[in-house]
Amino acid sequence: MSDKPSTFLSTPGGEEKPKAMGTASEPKPEGPPPMIEAIGLSKFYGSFAASRDVSFKVFRGEVVAFMGPNGAGKSTTMKLLTGYLSPSEGIAKIAGYNMTTERIEGSAHLGYLPENGPLYPDMNPRALLEFFGTARGMNREKLEERIEAVIDMCDLRAVIGKPTGKLSKGYRQRVGMAQTLLHEPDVLIMDEPTGGLDPNQIAEVRRMITNLGRDHTILLSTHIMQEVGAMCSRALFINEGRLVFDGSIDELTAGGRTLDETFHRFSGMDKEQRKQEQLASSGA
Repeated sequence: MSDKPSTFLSTPGGEEKPKAMGTASEPKPEGPPPMIEAIGLSKFYGSFAASRDVSFKVFRGEVVAFMGPNGAGKSTTMKLLTGYLSPSEGIAKIAGYNMTTERIEGSAHLGYLPENGPLYPDMNPRALLEFFGTARGMNREKLEERIEAVIDMCDLRAVIGKPTGKLSKGYRQRVGMAQTLLHEPDVLIMDEPTGGLDPNQIAEVRRMITNLGRDHTILLSTHIMQEVGAMCSRALFINEGRLVFDGSIDELTAGGRTLDETFHRFSGMDKEQRKQEQLASSGA
């Protein structure tokens, strides 16, 4: 029998259930410190738990997919990690900094691309980048150097003087990516970075993320299974506010399962489908 910890738990009814790995109670061998760390993160709105006791670690050089159905708690957990929301319970750390008590220090290491991130529509991309860089306290010489670098990295040269509100969704997404990378962060957290893009734009964003993943720590949420296999070596799966899987892509597809089948399984859709089939059969 393998000594490797199982990725799954058995429920009282005998059904195999995915296990959340990397919790605070499990001893870990000494190694490099995590760049992203969730320790028992929970967020409550009255009696509703948007996120409940979520724990995991992401290390330098990892590109990790954060998966789950709509409303599962992905965006809430990402906002807790970035300090955008304060946790009801638990601790979020970026580069070792507590994002509740040391948010400024942690933010210096963090680039955050929220879903449909806000951009000032009347400002052109260069003016936006100058504004964000100044707000971050970057000195003028360094800011100009970085603006030129991210303009080229995100291929914004053709639209650099146009109002952001007049740009296509793909270009607006590139502007958001540029401001995320402006201050050379070690950690990137991206919520649906390819949402609403056409196939060519998706391919460009995937290529950029793959290149960045060589020397950054990246956590990205996505519903697109091809992205998980193409860009990520590890996945986290959250459902109903709880982390239900933390493991490699190979583990996700063990036994010949496709990523789509695994998604359905972890979100409970396969169980519901079997229930409906049983009901239909009994009524036949």
